[in-house]
Amino acid sequence: MPFSLPFPTARLLPLLALLALSAPLLAQGGPTADERLRAIYTREWTWRQQQTGREVEGFPRVDAATQATRLAYWTDVLAELARIPVSELSPEERVNFEVFDTSIRALATDVRFKEYETPFNSDTFFWTSFTPRQGFQRVEEYQRYLARLRDVPRHFDEQIVNMRAGMRRGFTVPRVSVLGRERTIEPYVVGDTTNPLFLPFIDMPTSIAAAEQSAMRAEATTLLRDVVAPAYARLLTFIRDEYMVKARTTLGATAMPDGETYYQAMIEKFTTLKLTPREIHDRGLGEVARINAEMEVVMRKSGFAGTLPEFMTFLRTDPQFYAKTPRELLSYSAYVSKMADYKLKEFIGFLPRYRHGILPVPDAIAPIYTAGRGGLDACLMNTYNLPSRTLYTLAALTLHECTPGHSFQAALAREGPPRPPFRNGTSFSGYGEGWGLYTEWLGTLMGIYETPYEDFGRLTYEMWRAARLVIDTGVHQFGWTRQQAIDYLTKHAALSEHEINTEIDRYISWPGQALAYKLGEMQIRRHRREAEAALGAAFDQRNFHDAILALGSVPLPVLEARMQQFIKDGGKNPTQVQ
Repeated sequence: MPFSLPFPTARLLPLLALLALSAPLLAQGGPTADERLRAIYTREWTWRQQQTGREVEGFPRVDAATQATRLAYWTDVLAELARIPVSELSPEERVNFEVFDTSIRALATDVRFKEYETPFNSDTFFWTSFTPRQGFQRVEEYQRYLARLRDVPRHFDEQIVNMRAGMRRGFTVPRVSVLGRERTIEPYVVGDTTNPLFLPFIDMPTSIAAAEQSAMRAEATTLLRDVVAPAYARLLTFIRDEYMVKARTTLGATAMPDGETYYQAMIEKFTTLKLTPREIHDRGLGEVARINAEMEVVMRKSGFAGTLPEFMTFLRTDPQFYAKTPRELLSYSAYVSKMADYKLKEFIGFLPRYRHGILPVPDAIAPIYTAGRGGLDACLMNTYNLPSRTLYTLAALTLHECTPGHSFQAALAREGPPRPPFRNGTSFSGYGEGWGLYTEWLGTLMGIYETPYEDFGRLTYEMWRAARLVIDTGVHQFGWTRQQAIDYLTKHAALSEHEINTEIDRYISWPGQALAYKLGEMQIRRHRREAEAALGAAFDQRNFHDAILALGSVPLPVLEARMQQFIKDGGKNPTQVQ
């Protein structure tokens, strides 16, 4: 009788083709380490996009069952990674391995400790995080946004369930650090076109047909009135009348369930370094002492004859150091940014074409927002409460957040070498914030600080980050009170009272996050000293900076290895003409 296949030929042919393609690999003993790794991170990234990325219609699910599913998946991924022979990876894939492994461990850590039960802190809120800064360009973007508006009630309900679970086991943000934050919900309770979420529909692009604009605008208006505003009203009632009443009164992370292990895990997640709270605390004390001595020198250059505390009082209270209008503050920042643009070619070899703007922080979040924050399209400067926005620190802030800091970094990443998609969606605070703080110091070489007051402002910002090492560990490991933290920062940094209170509440409500800045900057400056000493006249800071920036966001141990190789290569980068 004729030969017959056990299942249809059409289903067998793809399998036969796959076997044919894989035959050479099988003959050679199977896929290489590079191929095995690529298969793992490609599969995981595709899955992650289905879970939390652009493929999700509306908001990603955040309920406990979904979180448990994700943890199980990432645990399996980590087990697969443990079987990869790292020594057999190519140099590029070894970096990919370290980035991927570190990021998956961080994702699993957050779920393992149920971080999703504290979905907001003193300055970051899930209810404002999707508020657009501006409109969209394509119909698809508007449709995706409308899907989110439709999904607000379900999303908020899941967040509330999670927060209640955290409240039952004492896992909440400290009450004192989020007092008054519920007011950020109030603008969204309004069910009309004054709601901040209506912003994209005010000035829609002419490339979208008028009839389509009208239809989407009408749908948004209905959703805001009937769906979104009522959901925000329920959330406001919950946060104000339930969460704020039952949130914990302790401050330290170590006061929460499994607190010491949790805090150590947060340290390693944010810094990508295995340092203990005591080691970090002591490093912070050393940096505070060093910067304090530099402050004394710069104060004398200004001609001030009093003590350092008196000089700080002078800076905090003299009207000359404060903008009179929002335009004045934004103009000051724009001037500094253009000064940096002018100098960039002397300090960085590869310059991206993309340019950012400078805009005020939106009114809805400005009262509790930080002084500034960088982004690809715009660098936001806070013009709320101008008597609290010191001009002498604005030059350092602009370098850090705008150029050559975060906005510049974002543009560079956009135009950088092709990388696996997961690399473009991964960031590490130690690398990114370390670079931002390093650029504040770099401003001394770029000639940005035109007066001793601005240079003292730079030192104030550096002191602020050094004091974080002491304060974060002090609060979360060593039992400091909020007032003790405020007093310490007030003594050492010439920040305004408003900024100090805002920052302290941030450290209290976000354990470990503030540690990454100074530790990353200290490492970059150490690498520069080592490269200058080893290379001598061959040291070119443009090559040095390109070597750092070309990596993209990586864990600090990866940066360490790259800088060692940079020195071995004589201060040259692989793509340079020899």
